[in-house]
Amino acid sequence: MAESQSTDEQLPGLPDNAFVKEDPSPDQLFYAAPRFVAHIDGNAIEAVTALYRDVLPAGGVILDLMSSWISHLPADVAYGEVIGHGMNAMELKANPRLNRFFVQNLNENQVLPLEDHSVDAAMICVSIQYLQKPVAVLRDLLRVLKPDSSVSITFSNRCFPTKAVAVWQALRDEDHAKLVTLYLEHAGFAQVETRTLVEPGQKGVDPLWAVIGRTA
Repeated sequence: MAESQSTDEQLPGLPDNAFVKEDPSPDQLFYAAPRFVAHIDGNAIEAVTALYRDVLPAGGVILDLMSSWISHLPADVAYGEVIGHGMNAMELKANPRLNRFFVQNLNENQVLPLEDHSVDAAMICVSIQYLQKPVAVLRDLLRVLKPDSSVSITFSNRCFPTKAVAVWQALRDEDHAKLVTLYLEHAGFAQVETRTLVEPGQKGVDPLWAVIGRTA
């Protein structure tokens, strides 16, 4: 039976069980074994990389939030530092683009171990659906981002269904961008932009969307 949990700050229009998960066990157990697999297809990965080339500043400090063994960063772009976060240390250790990393369950602790205004840009790739307190996480991310910076949140129609929150599961693919926009607006991001990176409806091809939140 799923746990009872109120919404993240009672976001408007969402029911009280919006952030309940089918599997209420600690996330540490689910992610204990490393998964050295790609969670989207090659076409979607190329689209993520193209987005990063466009929005992530070369030479900057980049935060790869909810990362794994691969970051999809452009191979020919050098960054000042890439900081990784995730739930499995073995995956993060295997990621060649990370200069350092930390393991933290954001559903239990939403405060990032980073200084105020210390990051030039951040990204969350195909993982936003697992956050049970997304506004709290994004608000703290806003704290660590520098002025005139951004977070790029990408997502497809794939997920681990037992760990995705109920509201994500209930919405249609085309409505997920509206939900992520709601998260970012309530977290305090000044501007929010939605992009369709890979059009849905193509047979055998993963669709991909991005929602980009920019600081003031």
